Amino acid sequence: MSLEQFKNRNVGQQQYRMLDLGKTPETGWGRFKQVLGRSLKVELLIGLGVTFGVMIRTLFRGETHTIRYPFEKIPISRRYRAIHEMKRLLESGHYRCIGCGLCEKICISNCITMDTRYDENQRKEVSEYSINFGRCIFCGYCAEVCPELAIVHGDRYETASEQRASFSLFEDMLTPIDKLKSQQEYPGFGAVSPNADENIKKTPLAY
Repeated sequence: MSLEQFKNRNVGQQQYRMLDLGKTPETGWGRFKQVLGRSLKVELLIGLGVTFGVMIRTLFRGETHTIRYPFEKIPISRRYRAIHEMKRLLESGHYRCIGCGLCEKICISNCITMDTRYDENQRKEVSEYSINFGRCIFCGYCAEVCPELAIVHGDRYETASEQRASFSLFEDMLTPIDKLKSQQEYPGFGAVSPNADENIKKTPLAY
């Protein structure tokens, strides 16, 4: 179809069928007769039959078109920015966060708060880390700037809270140690290499 035909509003008008709906009643008695006449027609029974058919198929045959939330959840896209997760190292189980503070500095809503300290071996570790989800706009900058892929966006999207300011602590976002093998990895700097198992057998510092 050319541009001129597309601009022509009369193109394809012969494909439409005009319905004779009659005149709109102007009096109350006329409206009452219109409602009564439409209620006694077969169209109402056909609509009720379709509704009852769908209800019977849903209740007795299990042919439902909806999901049973919260017991069932639809899968979300891998690019969806949901609740944050903190990742662990697969070989040691220790958290990946090195306390660089880049996520706190780049956060445009000022919702990330962290504090670090030095342990007995003079290594920096995270002592306090929290994200205020009442202020977070889920822009994803913290996950993009992290050099160790320690903080990512997971698949938990329920952000409703009874309080105005909902906080999430470091331990709440950290991957449970019993679910370490099922931890989902993302490509990028700091990600696990394809031959990580072979390198771990040699030495943990081989990659």
